Amino acid sequence: MGDSQTVIYALLAILAGVYLFKWKSDPLSHIPTVGGPSAPVVSYLSAINFLRNPKALLREGYQRFHGSVFKVALLGQWMVIVSGPKMVDELRKRPDEELSFIEGVEETLHTRFMLGREPLDDPFHVDIIKEKLMRSLTAVLPDVIDELRAAVPDYIHAKDDEWITVNAIQSTLKIVSRASNRVFVGLPVCRNQEYLDLAIRFTIDVIKDKVFISFIPESLKVSLGQYFSAVKSTVRQTIPHLKPLLDERRAKLEEFGDDYPEKPNDMLQWILEGSIPRNYSDVQIIERIMLVNFAAIHTSSNSIAHALLDLAAYPEYIQPLREEIEGIISAEGWSKAAMGKMWKVDSFLRESQRINGIGLTSVTRKTLTDITLNDGTFIPKDTLIVAASYPTHYDDAIYENAETFDPFRFSRMREGDGEGTKHQFVNTSIEYIPFGHGKHACPGRFFAANELKAMLAFIVLNYDLKLANDAPRPENRCFGAAIIPDPTAEIMFRKRQTNA
Repeated sequence: MGDSQTVIYALLAILAGVYLFKWKSDPLSHIPTVGGPSAPVVSYLSAINFLRNPKALLREGYQRFHGSVFKVALLGQWMVIVSGPKMVDELRKRPDEELSFIEGVEETLHTRFMLGREPLDDPFHVDIIKEKLMRSLTAVLPDVIDELRAAVPDYIHAKDDEWITVNAIQSTLKIVSRASNRVFVGLPVCRNQEYLDLAIRFTIDVIKDKVFISFIPESLKVSLGQYFSAVKSTVRQTIPHLKPLLDERRAKLEEFGDDYPEKPNDMLQWILEGSIPRNYSDVQIIERIMLVNFAAIHTSSNSIAHALLDLAAYPEYIQPLREEIEGIISAEGWSKAAMGKMWKVDSFLRESQRINGIGLTSVTRKTLTDITLNDGTFIPKDTLIVAASYPTHYDDAIYENAETFDPFRFSRMREGDGEGTKHQFVNTSIEYIPFGHGKHACPGRFFAANELKAMLAFIVLNYDLKLANDAPRPENRCFGAAIIPDPTAEIMFRKRQTNA
């Protein structure tokens, strides 16, 4: 019996030694942890704590380690977080050879286990968003406006003198999907409800697959990820909707060349033309269209839902917005120039993003090599590193009365000498990072900002809105670092007598 006990104690001692060695040899062990224990296995308790209390933990880390870094546990890895504007600027300045934006986003989504690495290794659709979509804003915005005129009444069935109740996120999802796809795939597909449902489902499937993949052992992620991927299934179901378009457009390119009358000026055409010299298949083209949809739909629909909930909760701001919009539209029409002159609309959206946002962190990167930050912190290769956007945006040292929703905060700032463009919605800084910051700031933010301004302006001109029973604004929901409006939140609308 004594020998058996000795063996058991010896084995326990060895296991404890291995456990301690693994803990102490962790290359991130020197970075302070917020949210619970950092030891192997029990760090899952910290991950669960972050899922449940992300705002509190990020604020704690921001205050305790301001000007440096801390880490929080995710279910499958650690996330290192830089704290404070100066540290945000350091992330911005680091070269791509050290910090990768594409690999950082991939580290949070795991799309390589759903669709393979090809969209990551050759992300030319991102360049199209940066270049062609941005250059085409003046040309495509009238199509967005036209689609809003058709889509908003379809999903907000309000009549004169009759209040109706609409689910905020469901209605904005459908409106944004239609308006965006007017520019992505054009008429008539952008009004095909089956296609739109697939575009919306793809967004949801990416999140579902991501959660599923995070629980799979690393060695099985590639095989099991694609085998069980809901994303793959949704792409297959989208093929019948887009393949006839691709066949028709490819035939016209072969017959007429790169320039012909009534050639489509949309994302599908641009991606098709970029895919031909690469010999990409129809499925590969459709995967990229769906990835563009993912980037556009979930961010813009959440953003406009936040803004409409804010406006319904603070109806005293409806009239000043309406007066600005009416004056500018009467002079400029529904144009990109008009959107640029709507300072109050722009400020309202910027402040709504500051207060709500679509994420508690931003400026997502992955280290491609070992680096040492200016504060002396060593960050090893293959580390996920982000900036703490939520506590930055709620820092009273940066924003006066930071906890207060002040919708015209930024339009007042723009009135100062030389401040006309600095505080507009699309501009990023080390203190305002909903879109990220630096050369890898969200490439689609210029399109998104114009779409959101047009949508908010159209709704304010054509509808009255409020929350039922003068209720307070529904609290946002957080799941880890993600923020969404309350899925059950409802807004009441009434049609106005206008010709806008």
